Amino acid sequence: MQIHVVKRNETLTTIARTYHSTVQDIVEANELPNPNNLVVGQAMVIPIIGHFHFVQSGESLFTIARRYGTTAQELANVNRIPVNQPLQVGLRLYIPEGRKRNAEFNAYVEPRGTTVAPALENAAREAAPYLTYLAPFSFQVNRDGSLKEPLLNQFPAIARANRNVLMMVINNQEQDQFSDELGRILLNDIAIQDRFLNNIVTTAKKYGFRDIHFDFEFLRPADREAYTRFLRKAKQRFQREGWLMSTALAPKTSATQKGLWYEAHDYRAHGEIADFVVIMTYEWGYSGGPAMAVSPIDQVRKVLEYAITEMPSNKILMGQNLYGYDWTLPFVQGSIAKAVSPQQAIQLAARHNVPIEYDTKAQAPFFRYRAEDGKQHEVWFEDARSIQAKFDLIKELNLRGMSYWKLGLAFPQNWLLIVDNFNVTKRGT
Repeated sequence: MQIHVVKRNETLTTIARTYHSTVQDIVEANELPNPNNLVVGQAMVIPIIGHFHFVQSGESLFTIARRYGTTAQELANVNRIPVNQPLQVGLRLYIPEGRKRNAEFNAYVEPRGTTVAPALENAAREAAPYLTYLAPFSFQVNRDGSLKEPLLNQFPAIARANRNVLMMVINNQEQDQFSDELGRILLNDIAIQDRFLNNIVTTAKKYGFRDIHFDFEFLRPADREAYTRFLRKAKQRFQREGWLMSTALAPKTSATQKGLWYEAHDYRAHGEIADFVVIMTYEWGYSGGPAMAVSPIDQVRKVLEYAITEMPSNKILMGQNLYGYDWTLPFVQGSIAKAVSPQQAIQLAARHNVPIEYDTKAQAPFFRYRAEDGKQHEVWFEDARSIQAKFDLIKELNLRGMSYWKLGLAFPQNWLLIVDNFNVTKRGT
């Protein structure tokens, strides 16, 4: 698989010719929203086996081979050139497809309102072949330990058909807000806690959930140990049923990090007790804040490098957003940015005829445009380059895989790059 970034005056025809592909294959692979109006800086995947490398100044077969995990001799043989031949800048070298490691992938799907939109169900159906887990969001707990079910519709059937483990996501929300008081009750009132666990077991058996996933956030710092005790108790209960147990964790960079989102999350304890964790490495750029990358890789790296000092790396799913935001400038506190999919972001750039730029520190694309009302906007989103950078980090840190928040916003390049980089583990039956 090749990632190509559109340059000025390029067309699909010239790009296809460069990589021995076809216009139709490129359009279909990327579900291109703008095939006749490509944007300078737009990243696309070219659906070929292996990929091409264009030699840069100072590179040799040996440095290129090291970058791609192969040998100079193999590259020389494949490209039919002498192994010690000096390389001309711009020379196109074919890089064979490398060995792929196994990895696990989860995606949350969040129905809203009173019905499941057909488009959301279709998004789950299209993503499921690339997933290990499918996670309807979410079961909410009442203060008496009873459960309020989310809209499930065909999600259990989709999971079964694609050998996904159906993940039972449970959180401590009340009226769509995380509640520290609800958390306090569930973690400290043993009678309610036992009723809560009994209700989980009954419901999981009813629908076929095989991973119980606790997304408890905004807990009181005083409940840190109570949360750990609860997880030990829950793990023993679910283990008897043959189920997995996982948790969602706030993105910390130290054990002593302050704040209600962080202090009750004990990375070391979760790493010991849970089968795996999802670390929510996104929302640095968020709808209520100033414009910036949603999951800048330098910040993501800091969190994950800390995490692997506290728990086994093969228990960690990196959290990843499937969306970006469109902010109105200048940023005003209290304003809300609009969520956009990668496809919608590209359409915006094409409609306003502005180039897409790439922040190399954050490893994220962005652009600015002036809307019809005259207001300036800034958009940060994800593309093939930014997600490949995250996949490279998964390999570097030997993580378990990736967890997506959330299905329903189109990002076709992501799914193609999963199978180009990894063998997706299937745990379902």
